[in-house]
Amino acid sequence: MMNYNIRGENIEVTPAIRDYTEKKVSKLERYFIEVPEANVHVNLKVYQDKTAKVEITIPLPQLVLRAEEINNDMYAAIDLIVDKLERQIRKHKTKVNRKFREKGNTKEFFITNGNPQTDVEDDGDLEVVRTKQFDLKPMDSEEAVLQMNMLGHNFFVFTDADTNQTNIVYRRKDGKYGLIETK
Repeated sequence: MMNYNIRGENIEVTPAIRDYTEKKVSKLERYFIEVPEANVHVNLKVYQDKTAKVEITIPLPQLVLRAEEINNDMYAAIDLIVDKLERQIRKHKTKVNRKFREKGNTKEFFITNGNPQTDVEDDGDLEVVRTKQFDLKPMDSEEAVLQMNMLGHNFFVFTDADTNQTNIVYRRKDGKYGLIETK
């Protein structure tokens, strides 16, 4: 069963918006043999130029589904984001079911319709085409951002000089930087 947490910024979440969102997102349940217990986090934002941004995050036991969409129409953004989430589920479903078939295990987590044309998606983008090895130099996050920019990458892996843990800095879509700390 999916529990919905729908929040609005600069917009009142009306019963119509709530019902539409729940109806569309609940369609994702058809992909699972047993509907997972999940909290669906939906953030609705409306900017001053009247564009709407919808973010949906669904943490599941084996994967986290997350997508965001910006559109002039809130309902169109919800439709587009559900399409994105469906593609994520289909891609993950194909990968998981293929792995179980290869190991000889017949248990599957996702519903399949038996049609290989629709069950299998191209996994070409999952192929590792290059491997790099390098020493992690101890540094702080500011130095890591400078190194990342100097290399022209979108992320940089480094050892934090204070905690001696492996961390990652990355460039966000808004041009700012994020830090992922490991435990």
